[in-house]
Amino acid sequence: MLDLSILASKRLLLGLTGGVAAYKAAELARLLVQDGAVVQTVMTESACRFIGAATLQALTGKPVFTDLWQTNTDSNMAHINLSREVDAILIAPASADFIAKLANGLADDLLAALCLARDCPLLIAPAMNRQMWENPATQRNLTALQSDGVKILGPASGEQACGEFGMGRMLEADALVAAMRRLFRTKWLQGKRVLITAGPTFEAIDAVRGITNISSGKMGYALASAALEAGAAVTLVSGPVCHSPPMNAKNVKVVSAKEMLAAVKNEITHVDIFIAVAAVADFSATMAKQQKIKKTNHPLTLTLTPNPDILKFVADLPDAPFCVGFAAESENLESNAEDKRRNKKLPLIVANLVQDSIGADESALVLLDDDGKHFLPTASKISQAHHLIKHIAQLYKKQHD
Repeated sequence: MLDLSILASKRLLLGLTGGVAAYKAAELARLLVQDGAVVQTVMTESACRFIGAATLQALTGKPVFTDLWQTNTDSNMAHINLSREVDAILIAPASADFIAKLANGLADDLLAALCLARDCPLLIAPAMNRQMWENPATQRNLTALQSDGVKILGPASGEQACGEFGMGRMLEADALVAAMRRLFRTKWLQGKRVLITAGPTFEAIDAVRGITNISSGKMGYALASAALEAGAAVTLVSGPVCHSPPMNAKNVKVVSAKEMLAAVKNEITHVDIFIAVAAVADFSATMAKQQKIKKTNHPLTLTLTPNPDILKFVADLPDAPFCVGFAAESENLESNAEDKRRNKKLPLIVANLVQDSIGADESALVLLDDDGKHFLPTASKISQAHHLIKHIAQLYKKQHD
């Protein structure tokens, strides 16, 4: 479940240009309206050949504009007023032709004219054949737009309508909605560098067996997304999970606790905030076998060695970043978590009951810091992540003021 408050009552202009990906705009409009946004649609003439204006009008509840000379508005200056009445403009899909228009300041249709006359953020989601995307002219145009402050969303790589495979697919609707939510979220961590560990670790016993746990990595990945939305530069060091890393985060994949420690050591320089969410295995096999151990009828003794404590290593650094720990407990939640916080000298620890949260989409959290306890009642992990990032940012600011 997403936190829908960010887009509530935001006025968005959704622009469609010509391309097969225009069909995705219907789902995009539906999701934006579902999030509470007020969506005004403007379509180019070529966009109307791929999807009907009636579809977008039904989904948004507002008339669709297509003509530069359309006069059924409160004034005859639609190319000015439409852009002045919205909080942001999103062009999805943005064709190679329309990108060229924007880069060169052309205004020969309504959508191009209102982009030129805007005084709000402009975001575009390119969609085109891979060779059109790779063409130097397109890349020059995109570079020009970025230097002008236009935000480029995507594209993705995949199978295309022409049958080819490569870069040029428009991002899916949910990814674009997430980008719009990032645009409006308060930038609590603007300019800060955040390192997050997530997921379980896997400690080999032999070639096919190992020690691990049931951590899904959902909380760590949610925190990475929330930190990005808060304006941070995020590095995510992740054990083996099934999730795709959030766009724009640096992703470092590891397997074992020793690999995770090595990755953290490699990334920790100049980090402002370290959030240790990963469920690192406490022990590893002292002598892991290179080959599969054959089954016998005799007992097998497995000797275990404690794994390195990654969070303690970072917290003990001479110039340690602001460290946040997680305590997943099965009993005595608050006392066990507070003991861990004090032993590792952490400014903040986040506690949760393993039986209620590991693998689940929702969780309840208890935040323990020098000011006491702060309860976050059961909610989606992405919602909890946003609350937690705000709390971290406030503590960080307090510590550095």
